[in-house]
Amino acid sequence: MAGVNVKTFTAENWQSDVLSSSQLVLVDFWAAWCGPCRMIAPVVEELADEYAGKVTIGKLNVDEQGEIAQKYGVMSIPTLLLIKNGKIADTIVGFRGKSDLVKAIEAKM
Repeated sequence: MAGVNVKTFTAENWQSDVLSSSQLVLVDFWAAWCGPCRMIAPVVEELADEYAGKVTIGKLNVDEQGEIAQKYGVMSIPTLLLIKNGKIADTIVGFRGKSDLVKAIEAKM
């Protein structure tokens, strides 16, 4: 089943699953109405399966979790943040292909 390793980030689990994670975390800020977000979703799911156990990969719905999106200055979606040790290690705005995302992840691991 594709996407089984993709976490759903919320205000409730943000501290424990993102900021306190010992692993690199990729957060996909998205919304259901966003076309490019739907295009990148299968790529994020593939990465979550490929990096299972090494990188925590998940999605945050900006319509449901607007406070977190605002706190991190997410103005356009999709925005992907790579967070390491609770700090932003990289920011990717807009649709990117899988190879670009793999490069970004590998550079921060």
